Amino acid sequence: MALNSPVRAAQPVLAVRSIHPAWIAAAVTFLTLVATAGFRSAPSVLIVPLEAAFGWSRAQISLAVSVNVLLYGFTAPFAAALMERFGIRRVVMTALTVIGSGAAATVFMTEPWHLVLLWGVVVGVGTGSMALVFAASVVNRWFVQRRGLVMGLLTAATASGQLVFLPGLSMLAMNVGWRSVSVTVAAGAFVMVPVIWLFLRERPADAGRLPYGAAPDWQPPVRSEVNAARLALQTLRDAAKVRDFWYVAGSFFVCGLSTSGLIGTHFIPAAHDHGMAEVAAAGLLALVGVFDVVGTIFSGWLTDRYDARRLLFFYYLLRGISLFLLPWVLFSTVQPSTLVFVVFYGLDWVATVPPTVLLCRRILGPGHATVVYGWVFAAHQVGGSIAALGAALLRVQFGDYALAFYTSGLLCVVTAYFVLQIAKDVPAGQLRR
Repeated sequence: MALNSPVRAAQPVLAVRSIHPAWIAAAVTFLTLVATAGFRSAPSVLIVPLEAAFGWSRAQISLAVSVNVLLYGFTAPFAAALMERFGIRRVVMTALTVIGSGAAATVFMTEPWHLVLLWGVVVGVGTGSMALVFAASVVNRWFVQRRGLVMGLLTAATASGQLVFLPGLSMLAMNVGWRSVSVTVAAGAFVMVPVIWLFLRERPADAGRLPYGAAPDWQPPVRSEVNAARLALQTLRDAAKVRDFWYVAGSFFVCGLSTSGLIGTHFIPAAHDHGMAEVAAAGLLALVGVFDVVGTIFSGWLTDRYDARRLLFFYYLLRGISLFLLPWVLFSTVQPSTLVFVVFYGLDWVATVPPTVLLCRRILGPGHATVVYGWVFAAHQVGGSIAALGAALLRVQFGDYALAFYTSGLLCVVTAYFVLQIAKDVPAGQLRR
């Protein structure tokens, strides 16, 4: 017996040291979101090749991109409800199949409305069915501790995907043709389907484990049996009665307006207005993406340790200040002040996501957190859509983007005040209505 005791004593040690399946779920989610980011970056690569191939106007092509962005946002809450009702794996595998089918079908298009239908509607719905709602669903199910850090890592996957895929897709479009981009995106989507099937467990219980960091007496939220569409609308109705929902959704509206809608769409033409070469401006925007990864991961780490409201206060305040300064740091060449803006703004690009996801858990409780975040994310996309069009109209009216940058900066500063009005960490149901 004495000879066997060391072996028996070592078994618990090995169990403790084994990788928790939550980290495997997070890794599969990260890989899927990286691929999804590649799908979403493809339209920006296709604009010029489609103009040359079909003679379509940029407005016609941009309409498909606009529809894609809106559906990407408004599909999210319904996708979150579907994940709660039918499971994450089914929804994500279906979404990937939809994306692959829509992208593959574009090789046969001959009219602009084909692009709107396939890339705007079909691919928009498919990518919206995953988006950051997929990440929030995995984090809420698999993690009790380290939620902020993991959400930061998964959020950074979006930027990583664009950095990984965009140069390669651009080379394909230039050297092989635009159809090669569609085929590549379709193949990538189809390849991810068996990866999800084989490696992503639905819930910790399926692996015989508790969520990472959960106490022994932890109990999972009650699963809803309500129709997915009804659940999404019911959640919106209930959340709308909570004042803090409007603070969180309003802040994320400004987040979308001041990032992807404004800088993501108009930074390159704004720099070009100041005489900067488009290649140099695109390089600066890519550098923003590099620092975005660092900033988002660090924000997740901070969210696990500090008040999410105060983090958002500093993020929006600093972003507002940087946007006020932007018209003064754009030159015909890259200057040190321009690089300071790129680093500073890049660190803050989507640092707002981890604390926002955490605050969504407090509005109606953990069981509704993913669907609530889906509606908050929809507000983000509406803000981005408005900025994309509004900044262009201001540029036409006044000859430059200065007023657009100043307006966005002011909204960020105002938002910094309002996020502090969000209630502190209190049980759901006790929030101000």
